[in-house]
Formats: sequence, structure tokens, C-alpha cells
Amino acid sequence: MTHAVHTAPSASASSSASASPVAPRVPGPATPYQGDIARYWDGEARPVNLRLGDVDGLYHHHYGIGAVDPAALGGPGDAERETKLVAELHRLESAQAALLLYHLGDVGPQDTLLDAGCGRGGSMVMAHQRFGCTVEGVTLSAKQADFANARARELGVQDQVRARVCNMLATPFATGSVAASWNNESSMYVDLHDLFAEHSRVLRTGGRYVTVTGCWNPRYGQPSKWVSQINAHFECNIHSRREYLRAMADNRLVPQAVIDLTPDTLPYWELRATSSLVTGIEDAFINSYKDGSFQYVLIAADRV
Repeated sequence: MTHAVHTAPSASASSSASASPVAPRVPGPATPYQGDIARYWDGEARPVNLRLGDVDGLYHHHYGIGAVDPAALGGPGDAERETKLVAELHRLESAQAALLLYHLGDVGPQDTLLDAGCGRGGSMVMAHQRFGCTVEGVTLSAKQADFANARARELGVQDQVRARVCNMLATPFATGSVAASWNNESSMYVDLHDLFAEHSRVLRTGGRYVTVTGCWNPRYGQPSKWVSQINAHFECNIHSRREYLRAMADNRLVPQAVIDLTPDTLPYWELRATSSLVTGIEDAFINSYKDGSFQYVLIAADRV
């Protein structure tokens, strides 16, 4: 991935201060399905995403991991219990992002990272804060990109953290220019072979790719009714874990770690199901995790 190139304005440009800036071209969706996904996320404004982000200004679009801290919730009669519950859910989702970033390995301030399916940009900000590097994000949603870029400006990191409207299967970044890249719960919207071919292209040799995703368990036999409900709810197409590993192998991505996070994410879902932020999909996640038909995994792979 390449950094944005900033050049000094020419004399003629500097003398034309009154000229209107040219708005960047926003590419249209490559397929009707991409158009549907763009509209879905442009219209998404769930309190479970926005209220959790309001806790500290890191707006995520993924779930959480780790044990719930009962002391952080207060007692049943605590007037602030709902506020504390929201803060605890946000702590768990930020812990998930921190685990993903840990598995990116050694990243330096000189490096550029790619967040494929960046949402409102919370993980990008965390990556910059952790590594001091440049982070480029891509999303099909213009509203998400605008939100992420506005937040970067508020934090004063707009020169290092940027989101753009872009198809993650055909990014504008140079071959071999990215030190590390990831998909955080966004790979279920695309064909895995196409996705990993693009990550393999932009990653430098030895670069690290990480995904955290829900996937259906091949040992169950076929996607369960719960997985079908999740697909319908999010308008996505959940893949099996076997499909992830096969598509990585076909695209020069060699797994270094495959971690089953299912037991670690259940506390998040069970807590969320007791909150005012329920969306109606909580039972499908809880039941599918418990019956073994659905798994929550982290896969870290190196580009060879």
C-alpha cells in the first residue's frame, strides 16, 4: 500500500487560492450485490454500534471477547447499571481489536497497514495509536468513510488514518506496499479467493494478514438454521473455516495461528442479550456457538 503523495503546490496553483477543490471520484459498486451492501451500511445506525463508540470515541463494527467483569456492572438496583453495561460491552469489543492488532506482529511507524472493511474506523485509530504507522481503510459505505475521516480529523491523525470508498477486492494500493492487513468481521461479504488474492498482492513478502470472523463449522455438516438467520440479518454469506484455509493456501497466505475464540466471545453475547441494545439476532449467535454449528476464529497468516 502506498502512502498518499503530498507535493508542494506550483506557483500557478498557489496563486489560484479561490479555485474550488475537485472532489475525489467515488467509484460505483462493481456488482448489484455490492450496491445492496453499500446501501445497507449507509443506512445502518444501530445504537449497539453508536452508543458503544460514544464511550471513548472508538467506533467499532465487531463483537467482543473476554470475561465480563461483574464489579464493573454494579448491583441490580444500580441506577447507572445500563451505562456501566454499555461501557463493559465496549471494553470487550476493544479487547477483540487489541487481540487482532497483537497478531499483526512487528509493525513500525514507517509502515502502512490496510483495514479491509474498516467501518467507522475504530480499529484503524487503535492501530495508529499502537504502532504510530499509517493506516488505510476501505469500505463500500460512503457514510462510514465520512464518519471515520471526520473522527480522524477530530483526533488530529488525519494524515496517518484515512478511509476511502473502495472495493476491497480491487484496491488502488501498489503491489507489495503493505506491511500488514486485516479483515475484522468483513470477509463474509466477499468471495474468499478474490479477497485473499488482493491481500496477497498488496502485502509485501513476509507481511502478515489477520482475520477475525464467524464461520460455520464443517464438522456440523452444513450451515445451521442459526447461521442462515445471521446471513439474512446482515445480508451476508458466512463461509466455513475450511474455505478460509483453502483460499489462503491458494493465495500464498500461510497460517501461523488459528485460534478458536468461540468460548471467549460467548460472555459478550450473553451480556448483550440482557441490555437495551438488543437487535434480535443475539439468540442466533448464542445458540449456534453453543451447539457447535458456528465458530468465532482468528487466523493469522504470512505472505510467502
